[in-house]
Amino acid sequence: MDEKTKIPAVCRVLVILLGILVSLFGLTLLVGGVRLLTLGGSAYFALMGAITLLAGVLLVLRRPLGALLFGGAFVATLVWSVVDAGLEFWPLVSRLVMPAVLAMLVALSWPVLRRSRGLPAGRGGYAVAALLLVGLLGTGAAAFQPRPVVAAAGTRPAVTPVAAGSEQRDWAHWGNTTAGTRFAALDQITLDNVDQLQVAWTARTGDVPESNGFGAEDQNTPLQIGDTLFLCTPHNRVIAVDADTGKQRWAFDPKATAPNWQRCRGLGYFDADLAPAPAPVAGVASPTAPALCRKRILMTSIDARLFALDAATGAPCPDFGSNGVVDLKQGMGEIKPGFFTITAAPLVAGELIVVGGRVADNIEVNEPSGVVRAFNVRTGALAWVWDLSRETPDVPLDPSVEYTRATPNVWTSMAYDAQLGLVYLPTGNTTPDQWAGQRTPQDDKYSSAVVALDVATGKERWVYQTVHHDLWDYDLPAQPTLTDVPDGKGGTLPALLQVTKAGQVFMLNRQTGQPIAAVQDIPAPQGKAQGERYSPTQRLSVGLPQIGAQTLTESDMWGATPIDQMLCRIQFKQFRYDGMFTPPGEDLALQWPGSLGGMNWGSASVDPTTGYLFVNDMRLGLWTKLIPRAQMTSGDGGVEMGAASQTGTPYGSLRDRFLSKLGIPCQKPPFGTMSAINLATRQLVWQVPVGTVQDTGPLGIRMHLPIPVGMPTLGGSLATQSGLLFFAGTQDFYLRAYDSRSGKEVWKARLPVGSQGTPITYVSPTTGRQYVVISAGGARQSPDRGDYVIAYALPSK
Repeated sequence: MDEKTKIPAVCRVLVILLGILVSLFGLTLLVGGVRLLTLGGSAYFALMGAITLLAGVLLVLRRPLGALLFGGAFVATLVWSVVDAGLEFWPLVSRLVMPAVLAMLVALSWPVLRRSRGLPAGRGGYAVAALLLVGLLGTGAAAFQPRPVVAAAGTRPAVTPVAAGSEQRDWAHWGNTTAGTRFAALDQITLDNVDQLQVAWTARTGDVPESNGFGAEDQNTPLQIGDTLFLCTPHNRVIAVDADTGKQRWAFDPKATAPNWQRCRGLGYFDADLAPAPAPVAGVASPTAPALCRKRILMTSIDARLFALDAATGAPCPDFGSNGVVDLKQGMGEIKPGFFTITAAPLVAGELIVVGGRVADNIEVNEPSGVVRAFNVRTGALAWVWDLSRETPDVPLDPSVEYTRATPNVWTSMAYDAQLGLVYLPTGNTTPDQWAGQRTPQDDKYSSAVVALDVATGKERWVYQTVHHDLWDYDLPAQPTLTDVPDGKGGTLPALLQVTKAGQVFMLNRQTGQPIAAVQDIPAPQGKAQGERYSPTQRLSVGLPQIGAQTLTESDMWGATPIDQMLCRIQFKQFRYDGMFTPPGEDLALQWPGSLGGMNWGSASVDPTTGYLFVNDMRLGLWTKLIPRAQMTSGDGGVEMGAASQTGTPYGSLRDRFLSKLGIPCQKPPFGTMSAINLATRQLVWQVPVGTVQDTGPLGIRMHLPIPVGMPTLGGSLATQSGLLFFAGTQDFYLRAYDSRSGKEVWKARLPVGSQGTPITYVSPTTGRQYVVISAGGARQSPDRGDYVIAYALPSK
């Protein structure tokens, strides 16, 4: 009986095909591994590639030695993986799953290989294949299990019931309060009944933010005053809806336009009946209080206007500015289309409205001013300005006076402490971001800093800088969080918590600006760009946990398979990387965390009953490169990634996300987390991955699998006194609730599209029901868009 009779042709063909597959895998690893070796990287891939290639050739020749060789290489891979990555689940998945699949197929071919040599088939190959199959199935099941980065331990604080009469009445500011706490003293919805939440109503705004991530986005956090919710849309439509039904009461359309960056993150609110009457002025008759606009909604628009609307009707307030509108372009000089937009909610600080503005990034020098202005909330009259180039505030009454151009701006939301009379500004930096040789001493003093101003005058009280001479777009993106923290002596200190794109959490005394938690000055890497200067040191907040800011190593590189992991390792070794604050240069440099964060504009939330601060982050590195002006052929800037002109400097720039060929971040998961920090002990209580690949995946292809790998987050969280933490700013389409004491997910609801909004909660004064409301217009990287505002509540009694 000849060999062809003993072995079916299909078996011979399958073994040959398997050998070809193994050979190609080995050849890819060998070629890439040699490249990695020349860059000073790991020798594993080249060695594994050579052995696997030889094993594949032997399999094509149907030699049993090929299977033994590959089996030995797999065992060596298992050992290397544990040594290289430890026992972390996702790093081991990247290193072992694909080789295990191939090893299982090779084991199944063992009987055919033996019979090809005239040997008994035996059953050992089937046993090994079965063992590997069990391991793969177990790994697949484990991939769906939540896996905290830091598990909650020890005794958890008890839930404190809301005292009678201290329940929250309204959500009257973007962060609920001017302190930016995003905390609600409500406890109708609890850990015990949150699983009963259901959709109570859905409203549609009619403004669908169709964009690719750099145009229109729905990032709105509604306001709730009494029985009415106030919404704003990406094109600045303001809509009032019934708090119990979502039925529209009125709508106002300012016809706002901008070529890019259309979004409205929130509104302001002022109630003249709750505010003290303005102080009388000698010799001037007190004005008669108008019947209209006793309660008013304030909005800044993408085309740089400030509106005051009657909260009852939506009509512009005739006593404010020019028929309800103040032109924020006044005094700004030339503004090219898209160069000055306002997306953050205005800060209502007593009798004043304080506004900053977003200046286009990286297009050119001499862009519009980053001036901060305060207007009278009743009249719209300019009260004070803070021009960052001047030592003292300047009130330009002469229309010919223009604010200093190209100063650091305040594009995100500000905070206000009424008791101290201070407004807190988180500043950006003078554009462009990656070459700053033209910046003035005043620019360098105020960029990427928290600045405290006297609310009455605009005069500076203190300034604390988080990044010196910022070359990384590490501007402060988030509203400061104001809360009191233990002083270790039985009392408290007035604290300001500032999260940053660099993954830092600074705790400052909000009265003095001095650090409460330790800050360390570290030596900073130096660069060689023409005409640039570099700060010799940078600041790290070492007294509080740093979120996703560890120094990367080659072993931190990741991929869905060993091949794209190897390619990420090659990229990593090609970069110049000296840890955090690696400066841009004419070569490829790695920036980690990237300019998207770390933390971003969603800001933190805090539960004052437990002293827990809640911080969500994204973990996306960037690669950057400065392009000498003579070689710069394209790119305007003003967007987050790609080529940017930086006209007026010696360089243009190029930057993009540090991703694998499959479009997956190159470093190991999680790519986004939620963290709880105990502000008394200043320790991380828990940290969990946030988001799944349900609605995204490699190459942007949806995996439709709820694998909790942890995805980049964008939006804010909501803490309640009942021990819940709500969050929706993930890449999958869910609103989630977590146990705020442990980080355990206790409920989630499927949204029609993703969300970048911050949830709010309130109790209706009409029905007594507590609602949780979220705006859902689409996740940042998702093509699916909508115009939904959805309210959840417990079943009605």
